[in-house]
Amino acid sequence: MAGVYSVTQVNSYIKNMFSQDFLLRRLSVKGEVSNCKYHTSGHIYFTLKDRGGTLAAVMFAGQRRGLQFRLEEGQQVVVKGTVDVYERDGKYQLYAQEIELAGRGDLYVKFEKLLRELEEMGMFDAQYKRPIPKYAKRVGIVTAPTGAAVRDIINISKRRNPYVQLVLYPALVQGEGAKDSIVHGIQTLDAMGLDVLIVGRGGGSIEDLWAFNEEAVARAIFACETPVISAVGHETDVTIADYVADLRAPTPSAAAELAVFDHGQFLADLEARKRKLDREMGFFLDSVKGRLKRDELKIRIHHPQRIINEKRQRLADIEDVMNRRLGKMLDDSRRGVTMKADTLERIMERRLEQDKKRLALASGKLWGLSPLKKLGQGYGFVTDESGARLASVKQAPVGSKIHVQVADGKLTASVEKSEEAESRRG
Repeated sequence: MAGVYSVTQVNSYIKNMFSQDFLLRRLSVKGEVSNCKYHTSGHIYFTLKDRGGTLAAVMFAGQRRGLQFRLEEGQQVVVKGTVDVYERDGKYQLYAQEIELAGRGDLYVKFEKLLRELEEMGMFDAQYKRPIPKYAKRVGIVTAPTGAAVRDIINISKRRNPYVQLVLYPALVQGEGAKDSIVHGIQTLDAMGLDVLIVGRGGGSIEDLWAFNEEAVARAIFACETPVISAVGHETDVTIADYVADLRAPTPSAAAELAVFDHGQFLADLEARKRKLDREMGFFLDSVKGRLKRDELKIRIHHPQRIINEKRQRLADIEDVMNRRLGKMLDDSRRGVTMKADTLERIMERRLEQDKKRLALASGKLWGLSPLKKLGQGYGFVTDESGARLASVKQAPVGSKIHVQVADGKLTASVEKSEEAESRRG
């Protein structure tokens, strides 16, 4: 059929038209950054917007080397690059080569202004943060009734604890009336006396999430008597509701993890605690039994009858010892007397023998000096008339009488002649 073209042909034709337009090959576009996403590949996907429209944009990882700052929601930037068609989807977008800061967007300025005001009021102070119940039984959810957020919360809650009751308030989370719907949902569930509330939605641009940056929503969360977990957008998305809430969860799924305790883990912990208690009770009972045995032993040791018996035994032992010592003393005394008599006899015999030897020696010496021995050898002992020993011829003058003692008798003689030896004369 003439004039009928395929989708690929039309997209290719449009792409060629874009390629031939010199203006689109190199242009600079100013706008506010919105819906900014950093891909794991290193590419940055974002939207440029102003009061009249939006323009999809991408900066590939190879072009990021010249980017001197981190691209974030609400920034006013000037993007230099090329507008071209992505043939597969039939969409055109801006392929960024350079990005420069040009200021901040209106919504971001409004966000920062309200953030400072509420902070000065003390609404973000840690002293107002309430702890999230560890074992919540009833959990309230303020979010859209359809979408990934509520499905993730329900699925994770059932997986972790099918016995927890979930109460959903189907609120508008984007667009006209979203602010009032969220505030009414918080107030309604707070009045039901639930254990914890999850307030949030899935990810989106700063415009999509703006209802959670409204002052009315912040004040409703602050005034809520029930602990509130804020779960708005993805992990990189931050709203004023996150600052006011008692706890911020990076995603709705994480909020369900924080609000609903794991029943299986709870049972496992309970069983572990039971086993630990049984072990500790066993240790305690063993300790008490051991202490009772020691006390019983002490009582036995200090029993009066045992002490009396012990003292009786000690007295008997002392008596035996004294008897043995006394007997030993008597035996030692008897042996001492006998030993002393024997010793004295031996000493007397030894001294008598010594005296005999000395007497014999003395007798021998005396006999050797005895005149009788000399007389028996033919010598004589000469004395004067008075009996005095004559040692010199001068003692016996001629005519005097002398006595001569010989071995067998005594002679009396008269001196007829006296003569001195020549040696004396000379």
